Amino acid sequence: MAPRVLISDALSPAAVAIFKHRGVEVDFQPALGKDKDKLAAIIGDYDGLAIRSATKVTPKILEGATKLKVIGRAGIGVDNVDIPAATARGIIVMNTPFGNSITTAEHAIAMMFALAREIPAADVSTQAGKWEKNRFMGVEITGKTLGVIGCGNIGSIVADRAIGLKMRVIAFDPFLSQERAQDLGVEKVDLDTLLARADIITLHTPLTPQTKNVLSAENIAKTQKGVRIINCARGGLVDEVALRAALDSGHVAGAAFDVFTEEPATNNSLFGHPNVVCTPHLGAATTEAQENVALQVAEQMSDYLTRGAISNAVNFPSITAEEAPKLKPFIALAEKLGSFAGQLTETGIRKVTITYEGEVAELKTKAITSAAIAGLLRPLLSDVNVVSAPVVAKDRGIVIDETTRATQGDYESLITMTVTTEKQERSVAGTVFSDGKPRIIEIKGIKVDAEFAPLMIYVSNEDKPGFIGRFASILGTAGVNIATFALGRDREGGSAIALVAVDNETPETALAEIQGLPGVKQVKALKF
Repeated sequence: MAPRVLISDALSPAAVAIFKHRGVEVDFQPALGKDKDKLAAIIGDYDGLAIRSATKVTPKILEGATKLKVIGRAGIGVDNVDIPAATARGIIVMNTPFGNSITTAEHAIAMMFALAREIPAADVSTQAGKWEKNRFMGVEITGKTLGVIGCGNIGSIVADRAIGLKMRVIAFDPFLSQERAQDLGVEKVDLDTLLARADIITLHTPLTPQTKNVLSAENIAKTQKGVRIINCARGGLVDEVALRAALDSGHVAGAAFDVFTEEPATNNSLFGHPNVVCTPHLGAATTEAQENVALQVAEQMSDYLTRGAISNAVNFPSITAEEAPKLKPFIALAEKLGSFAGQLTETGIRKVTITYEGEVAELKTKAITSAAIAGLLRPLLSDVNVVSAPVVAKDRGIVIDETTRATQGDYESLITMTVTTEKQERSVAGTVFSDGKPRIIEIKGIKVDAEFAPLMIYVSNEDKPGFIGRFASILGTAGVNIATFALGRDREGGSAIALVAVDNETPETALAEIQGLPGVKQVKALKF
């Protein structure tokens, strides 16, 4: 029996044609994405679900998805899909991470021109029968300094186009290496330098806890008077209320937004200001981009449903069905090791070395490495997946080095991940025990044996008496229950590490109190 796919959003007819050509039955109901109850009622009849942004795949909808094997998102963002819920049900979630990059970059450039020359307001005025030639005094783009926040796939395209327009381009991106910046022809700077120097600021970063309100009221105040701000990336990167105040005061000369904190944006603090240009999330809205992502998602889903091949999955690596059982526990281990290192990394990454020893060295380590890099980059780049991670790393000039060794020490298999940043080098190692659970066994050369838990606290400190008691007391006072407590040290009185699993999230005040304990070097709350 042929697999069945439901298309619940408006996709190009080319997608339907590809499904049928590949032997997949298609039910095209583009209005269904807005009818949650009907979608939940019929989803159990399908093997695949192809969507854009209108369909919200919630745990409630997935409850009835008894046959569903794959969800394909025609586009980059998968924030409308509950990834953990899908993963728990063994449903592969795919996206098309590179299909609309050029289109989005071009829209940012178009917004920059519209803002600089006041084109929307001038159009309205002229078509109203006015001839206000002296009213609309714009500025030239040539020679201006463009500050790019987030210089990944889309940001680098914007930078390239801006350089072609004879602009000076500076970029802030923790993952951008100096070598990659030189290749792009941009100057890598820190955020404060970008804010102080840029005539125009454009944002091209995903929305993460680290990037939320990256242009806060405080940071907007650091910009030079007359700056123009463009956001075609994600709503929430800019404090819209603070920006409106800066526009009203004249500190910010103008803003062009394609994305908003709440969408559909029927009401927003930026609306109505004469120096603001707004579009309804049109970054990917070109015929070419929609054709590209529709073709890609149809091809990927068909390949998976008919041949078991996995491409551009956000919750599983690109491997064959035959390889999956052996690789799966090591993929989980590698992703957690990467996530551990990524959550502790605060400066630009230059190199990642992954060493495989023992039985794991004989497996398809490329898939495992992709999982490790995805785990490493995801804390700051939420849209990264196990397929796109190597490309994203390459775009940022991060060197990935794999080493395999047939022999090993105390374990049948051992994976060691070493991350070299601009300021330090950190290694973390782990293995998989007979129960199939991944364990972390070494951090920065210090032996420690701990299972990964959903919530953990990492502490690096000097090995001195009294630390454990004071640490536990702070957590107890904060109402945080300790599940497991793993300790390690390099020598008596030397450097020590604590890796603690807790049952509930640790308040920031408690973390700050731990950081203030004598001998504590670093404290970090971790999530896995």
